[in-house]
Amino acid sequence: MAEASINKDGNLKGKVALVTGASRGIGEAIAARLAMEGAKVVVSARTVEAGDSRLPGTLADTVERIISSGGDAKLVKADLAVAAERENLVKEATDTFGPVDILVNNAAITYFTPVQEFTEKRFKLMMEVQVYAPFHLAQLVMPSMREKGAGWIINISSGAGIHPKQPYGAGRGGTVYGMCKAALERFTTGLASEVQADGIAVNVVSPGLVDTPGVAVHGLINEQSKDRVQPIEYIAEAVYQLASGDAQTMTGRIEYAAPFLQSIGKEPSQLI
Repeated sequence: MAEASINKDGNLKGKVALVTGASRGIGEAIAARLAMEGAKVVVSARTVEAGDSRLPGTLADTVERIISSGGDAKLVKADLAVAAERENLVKEATDTFGPVDILVNNAAITYFTPVQEFTEKRFKLMMEVQVYAPFHLAQLVMPSMREKGAGWIINISSGAGIHPKQPYGAGRGGTVYGMCKAALERFTTGLASEVQADGIAVNVVSPGLVDTPGVAVHGLINEQSKDRVQPIEYIAEAVYQLASGDAQTMTGRIEYAAPFLQSIGKEPSQLI
């Protein structure tokens, strides 16, 4: 991996990136990688300071990580289950750095519960945050992207969006999570077909199993799965490559991070 640093004259110089769910884990890593290439990054989540969540990591930490390395970043607290907060997020990003060029929809709220026991409240919340929020945020940033004739929207999915195959084992209650990710992927390819002529690329990055605080709290890494854990740098690099790719040819893709990087001959960069 190349030495980590901020290059203000990098491939994303002059670009404004908005990354949701960026207080920790994958979102934080993506924000750092885009900043390394000169993007001005707006990061969003509900966790701003220590104590706002039982999980480690805050938006303040993410911003400090970028600014202390010489990059530009701003935090905006937002609950993506609330339409007004989504609208304010895009407004704050635009007022601070200018219209959004790169939107990364990474935020998620997840419950692993069997269908029989899944409550309507939790179902609606997951669909709102993981499906409708990316849809709405895309609607909010697309007018300025169309005006510029360029834009990149990247949705973070999961292998859970793939249909389960027989023989079935004991499920972990991931049906609703899989529904959300399958819907997000279909939204991605559909939107890509609508806006390619406008110069806007819309893609999915699907991570492998990554050791993040969110994964840990759900107990997804165990003796059976530990050998499949993927370095977080792979996901951040895949997002960067798609966020800097040709919108006419690199769009409408559902890409799995490691195989995608291998296919284009890229190695992940070390992160700041």
